[in-house]
Amino acid sequence: MSADTGPAGGPAPAAQPAGPVSAADQVANWHHEAVEAIDNWAWIRTLNDQLTAVLGPWRERNQDNPVVELMHGGRWLGHPLHPALSDLPIGLWTGALLLDVAGGDPPPGRTVDPATLFSAAGIAAAVATAATGVVDWTVSDDQDRRLGLFHGVLNTAALGLQGLSLAARLTGRRRPAQGLGAASLAVTGAAAYFGGHLVFAKAVMVNRVAGADGPRRWVKVLEEAELPDDVPTGVLADGRQILLYKHDGTLYALDNLCSHAAGLLSRGTVEGLTVTCPLHGSQYCLADGSVRRGPSHQPQPVIRTRARNGWIEVRGSQPAPRRRADGRK
Repeated sequence: MSADTGPAGGPAPAAQPAGPVSAADQVANWHHEAVEAIDNWAWIRTLNDQLTAVLGPWRERNQDNPVVELMHGGRWLGHPLHPALSDLPIGLWTGALLLDVAGGDPPPGRTVDPATLFSAAGIAAAVATAATGVVDWTVSDDQDRRLGLFHGVLNTAALGLQGLSLAARLTGRRRPAQGLGAASLAVTGAAAYFGGHLVFAKAVMVNRVAGADGPRRWVKVLEEAELPDDVPTGVLADGRQILLYKHDGTLYALDNLCSHAAGLLSRGTVEGLTVTCPLHGSQYCLADGSVRRGPSHQPQPVIRTRARNGWIEVRGSQPAPRRRADGRK
C-alpha cells in the first residue's frame, strides 16, 4: 500500500512547510547527527577499506574453521560471544576505579594491590573481547561496519590507556595510574554507547526473523509448473519473503531472509539440500532450517507447503483464528 492516501491519479498533496526545529529537538537528535558525522569521516572510510581488504579474504578462507565460528557465537552458543565478554573488562575496570576511590594508597612496597589485579584482569578480558569483536566486524556491512570500526578504535584506545595505567601501578606511580584508569573507563563508556547503537538501533547481530510467523492461512504463491527443479526461488506471501526449492519431487520452503543479516537465501546456492546465504556464507538445512555453518546462530523458520489444484500454497506456523458465522471469534 502506498503511503499516499489521496485518490489514485489525483494531484499530489501540497508539501507542508517544516516548522522550526526547537533547541530541545536538536539536543534529542544529537546521536543521529553524531553517527552520520562519524560515518563521513575520511579517515574512518580509508581505514575501513584497508582493513576490509585484509580481513575480508581472511574471513572467507576460514569460513569453515570451527574456532572462528565459535568466536562469533555460532550455532553452539545461540548468540554472539562478543557482547557477553564485553561485560568483563567494563566490570573489572570499574572495580579498579572504585577500589582506587575507596581504598586509598597501598602499604609501602606493595605494588600488586586489588586495584592493580582488577586492572590486569580487565586487560586480559579486553584482549579476548577484541578478538571476538574483530570476527563479528568481518561479517558486518556498509555504515554498520564503519561505525563498528569506530567502536573498535575507541576500545583500542581504552585498552592502551589501561595498559599505561597498569604500568604506572606496577612502578609505584599511583596518582597517574588512577587518572589513566579513569580516562580509560570513560573512553570505554563511549565505545559501549556506539556498540549499543549498533545492536538496538541498527539490529546488528540479532535474529532478523524472530517475529515472523505468517502467513496465517494457506496462500497461493506460484503455479507448480513455474517452479524448476533444483533452483532456489523467492516468492512473496502476505508480505513475507519465502524461499522455495524442489528436489526429486519434494518441496522445501524456508523464510527467505537469512536470520543473521537478512540476506536473500534465494540468491544463494544449494548443494546437498543445504542453502548458502550469499551475504556472509551462513548455511542452513532445507529440510529443517537448522544451521549447518555460521556466522548465523539461529535456525531458519520452516514454512509449511502443499500443492493444490496446480498451485503451490504456503502457510506459516500459526493458522488463522476461526470465526463464527456472525463474524465473532
